[in-house]
Amino acid sequence: MVSARANWKGYIKFGEVSCPVALYTAASSSERIAFNTLNRKTGNRVKREFIDSETGDAVERDDQVKGYEVENGQYVILEPDEVAAAIPESDKTLKVDAFIPCSQIDTTYFDKPYYLAPDKMGKEAFILLRDGMKQAKVAAIARTVLFRRLRTVLIRPHGKGLIASTLNFDYEVRSSKEAFDEMPDLKIEGEMLELAEHIIGTKKGSFDASKFDDRYEAAVAELVKAKIEGRALPKKKAPAASKPSDLLQALRESAGMGLKSTESKRAAANANRGTSRKAASKTPGRTKQASAPSRRAG
Repeated sequence: MVSARANWKGYIKFGEVSCPVALYTAASSSERIAFNTLNRKTGNRVKREFIDSETGDAVERDDQVKGYEVENGQYVILEPDEVAAAIPESDKTLKVDAFIPCSQIDTTYFDKPYYLAPDKMGKEAFILLRDGMKQAKVAAIARTVLFRRLRTVLIRPHGKGLIASTLNFDYEVRSSKEAFDEMPDLKIEGEMLELAEHIIGTKKGSFDASKFDDRYEAAVAELVKAKIEGRALPKKKAPAASKPSDLLQALRESAGMGLKSTESKRAAANANRGTSRKAASKTPGRTKQASAPSRRAG
């Protein structure tokens, strides 16, 4: 839900067209379960103190200052007014540098989403930009100073408005080379690939965020409830990974689940049709059998 108070107000400018806009937080972690740090012995909350690493004395807030380490144990002290002076000045304008095809968006760079809505005047220009981007199937790359930092923002049509996602800088995104360095150069073919495609086909659906629960939050809430009630939660078994030798069999069984369901439905339908036929053919037969003994008795 969009908060009543905007996080940022300014303008969005594309070409020589500009209109006032406002940013609203699109995602928040304020509803998550939060913990307090306690003294295990007393059950009281503990408070955080900043301690001088050499003297061991507590350092009050007014005596704390930012420092950048240039060598081991050697720092350059930066006063608050010096840091403030170094921050880029903001002209409160989201300047669109380029429009890019939606297919080129690399979501790895996504940081935090904000709803972007028109602010008071300029709604016509805002709607023009939104509908033009929808028609062209593009997103906009813009830059501005947000929250004391120069940020790159990706803007896309979203519902009746736009959504602006701040982007991580290139140096902040780690290369995937190390993560995938040990990936074997294998090519899967034949039955295994066909079975995988079949399983994927049976699981096709659409994205609905409301259907996905935060299992961590639910698990912690259940744990708290269990502790209050004085009971223990059952331990869960970790799922075992499929061995390469068992992979084909696991695929066959997974694919068979869908096939068995279909076969069961067919069998049930055939059984119903067969029962109907037998019932229709047996009705006159039962009449003959019932009258035959009386004729033999006579």
